[in-house]
Order: sequence, then C-alpha cells, then structure tokens
Amino acid sequence: MPRPTEVARDPGPTDADLVQAVRSGNMAAFEELMRRYGPRVFATVRRYARRDSEVADLAQEIWIRAFQKLSSFRGEAPFEHWLMRLAVRACYDALRAHRRSREATFTDLTEAEQEWLMGLTQTADDSDRHRSEAARQLVDRLLELLSPADRLILTLLELEERSVKETAELTGWSVTTVKVRAFRARARMRRLLSRLMKDKFL
Repeated sequence: MPRPTEVARDPGPTDADLVQAVRSGNMAAFEELMRRYGPRVFATVRRYARRDSEVADLAQEIWIRAFQKLSSFRGEAPFEHWLMRLAVRACYDALRAHRRSREATFTDLTEAEQEWLMGLTQTADDSDRHRSEAARQLVDRLLELLSPADRLILTLLELEERSVKETAELTGWSVTTVKVRAFRARARMRRLLSRLMKDKFL
C-alpha cells in the first residue's frame, strides 16, 4: 500500500529575509521579528527589572533600539544573537540609570528573607519552597546593591548560566575582563552577605 505523500511545511521567511524586508519599509516584517523573539526579550529583561511596568518599558526600549539600529546588522552573526547583545546592553544602561547606593541591613529584609538568612546557621531543608523563594528574593536584593557591572556579570554567569565566552560576546568585554569582573563581583556579593550575617548577630 503506497504511503501518503508528505507535504513539507513552509518554514516561512528567515530572519535575514525579515530584516531585509524591514529595511525596505515592511513594518509587518518587524512585527514578525517581535513575535518570534518577544518572549526571549521579556525573559532577559525580567532578570534585571522586578516591576511589571519596568519590564514592559525596558522591553519596548529594546525593540525601539533594535529598529533604529537595524541598519547596523550585517548578518555576520544570527539576528537573535545580535538582538540579545543589544538587549543586554540596554539592561546594563538601565541598571546604571537606576543604581541604588544605600546599603542593606538585616532589619531592611522581609520576615521571610530574615528567616532564610538565619537558617544558614541551622539545618537546611532544600524541599522547603517557602525558604527557597525567600533565598531567591534575597539574592535579587543583594544584586540590586551591587554595581551595574557586577550585577550584569553575575546575572549572565550565575542566573542565566552562560559561559564566559557567551558572556564576553553579549557584553562586548574580553574573556579576561569577564573573568576578572566575575571574581570581583562574587567577592563583593560574599561581603554583602557576610555584612548581613554580622548585623543579624549584633
């Protein structure tokens, strides 16, 4: 019995096709790029902004920059990579613009964060979702107190689990610079946590 002929699915235009169409004035092509990579942009922004309004504003800023700078896209790397590098730079700019200079103290923390911090000296229960969430929130709080460069490097390497090479490509820094900044950022993070622990026992 003959097998039915399979009809190949049309993959649609490539990213390069869409970019060329946008350059020719086709805004529908840009909307397609936004549809393809919108979720990725939002996921990236959420690593750096906590409020929904900030996430939406920053994501919009990234797409505006992408449209304005599309003429600089040479196609030497995939469009997605070019877009993510632009997104990371936009997030870095946002961090520098909204840098918080104050230091955290133990009393600044929420009750859940205080409980988790005190639990570091006790037996930990990794299955406790409440404490895991408090730990995540505390990490976010500590990241906010770091410099924009420190926060960026730790977010890419630790939270997004990117390699040193990927981080260098996204930030435009050399591999050596990434390694040095990561070492210093981790040291500063440890000092912040140590300061909070010390404050707990005062």
